[in-house]
Amino acid sequence: MSLEYGIQLPVQSQSTIYAEPWEAAAGPDDLRDIARAADRAGFAYLASCDHVAIPRRLAPAMSTVWYDPVATLAHLAAVTERVRLLSHVAVVGLRHPLVTAKQYATLDHLSGGRLILGVGAGHVPEEFEALGVDFERRGPVLDESIDALRACLGPDEFPEHHGKFYDFEGLGQLPRPAQQRVPVWVGGSSPAAVRRAALKGDGWLPQGDPRDRLPAQIARIRRLREESGGEGPFTVGAIVEPLYVGRPAWEVGRRTLAGEPEELAESLRAYRAMGVHQIQVRFRCRSRTELTDQMEAFGARVAPLL
Repeated sequence: MSLEYGIQLPVQSQSTIYAEPWEAAAGPDDLRDIARAADRAGFAYLASCDHVAIPRRLAPAMSTVWYDPVATLAHLAAVTERVRLLSHVAVVGLRHPLVTAKQYATLDHLSGGRLILGVGAGHVPEEFEALGVDFERRGPVLDESIDALRACLGPDEFPEHHGKFYDFEGLGQLPRPAQQRVPVWVGGSSPAAVRRAALKGDGWLPQGDPRDRLPAQIARIRRLREESGGEGPFTVGAIVEPLYVGRPAWEVGRRTLAGEPEELAESLRAYRAMGVHQIQVRFRCRSRTELTDQMEAFGARVAPLL
């Protein structure tokens, strides 16, 4: 089975960990062109991040550029036809599940069933405090939020949930999602996040695990799912090293995988051998045009070898 490949959109989040210099001056036109390129090149999904507000102490590293994921993905749904739309990840504990469900059910409805709901616990205490949410309880809140969202994103016009943090019934929400079951992928690489993914998710989105850590994490997920009687498909993801298709004429960094298509494919096939189903790729590039050229080269020359 081929390894699927998706991409976290540039521009919409500009942490210094991964943003390229050209992104600072980019905007909606660039995002639309990149989304169309992903659609043409066979990418499985476009991903967008979620932060409401960044505290001043973290702004130099994280920046304050974080587009809203629902607005961004809905905008790009209108200019694409096939590529799926992933929140990577929505910090769902910052909002009541009925609010989150209304936003993402509408997105799935408008896009014809292309949503993948990626969720995570969050990591910025000031963000939680400003929104009146208890940062220390974000793990249990996320666990219950997933249960509540399963109910809210199901077929019932009047979803019902009774829990410790949220309690509601008799409240109707239309439109319903186009999908019968919206996939929920859980992000994070801590022991709690991996357990949450195995027991409550339809997939796992690791955060920064290097290759040598993935086999043990994947083995733990499999064991937890087997012990709990988990059934149905489960998608294991990985974020791969930065890529450059071809021989770069500029310094792309020592961690970048660069080379001819067969070289890149041979390296990336190792993820499939570990039990990974989809890889999230990121390309080193100096402009939007170089990025879309790289995406198209990957789709045409590397992907068929995966």
